[in-house]
Amino acid sequence: MTATVGGQEPAIEVDRLVKRYGARTVVDDVSFGVRRGEIVALLGPNGAGKTTTLEVIEGYRRADAGSIRVLGTAPHAGGRALRARVGLMLQEGGLDIRARPLETLRQYAAMHADPLEPGPLLDLVGLRPVAATPYRRLSGGERQRLGLALALVGRPEVLILDEPTAGMDPEARLVVRDLIASLRAEGLAILLTSHDLGDVARLADRVLILARGRILASGTVAEVTAIGGGGSLEDAYLRLVRAPS
Repeated sequence: MTATVGGQEPAIEVDRLVKRYGARTVVDDVSFGVRRGEIVALLGPNGAGKTTTLEVIEGYRRADAGSIRVLGTAPHAGGRALRARVGLMLQEGGLDIRARPLETLRQYAAMHADPLEPGPLLDLVGLRPVAATPYRRLSGGERQRLGLALALVGRPEVLILDEPTAGMDPEARLVVRDLIASLRAEGLAILLTSHDLGDVARLADRVLILARGRILASGTVAEVTAIGGGGSLEDAYLRLVRAPS
């Protein structure tokens, strides 16, 4: 079983996860947990198994072996009750190109029992100036911030963020980093992926490096950097993922 850390059961618990596509194993014996009030970053090159791991945690795919629990429940069996407690921010979230941020947030809010107010939420992610702008005219960074707002509107306990600062200018990136840090302080369990290792080094309490479907290193930023031979987190990451299997 994934170890309980600090006397607290993980809000996300992944225990010996295996996922195969045909004869190919894409996630191989992966275990980790994410506690409330913690940010865990799942890092790895494209094809490492990150997206598949997230999809199993989100309940979109079934594991071939292992155990996954989100807030104590198997994701594929949690239904609407579990989905209401989990916020998902996916890259380019598939919204209608005519959708406008404020009306979209209002529609999402209507699906939750106790949603955040859409207007203040737009202010929180810095999208008030484009509240009525069609999705097709939003920049990549604005679309990402809308995705974050949609993930937050239902007051989730668990937040899963896929490349949360991708496509953002430095000012927007800072706003989002500060917001994510404040959500941790409020007690959310946050699992994120990112190719921006500078953001990860600033935000993450723990880091997992995944390559070829297996975890190569896990621990605090300092611990993973040491495992990878020192220097910056990026230096250590590159050494680890480039090492022969």
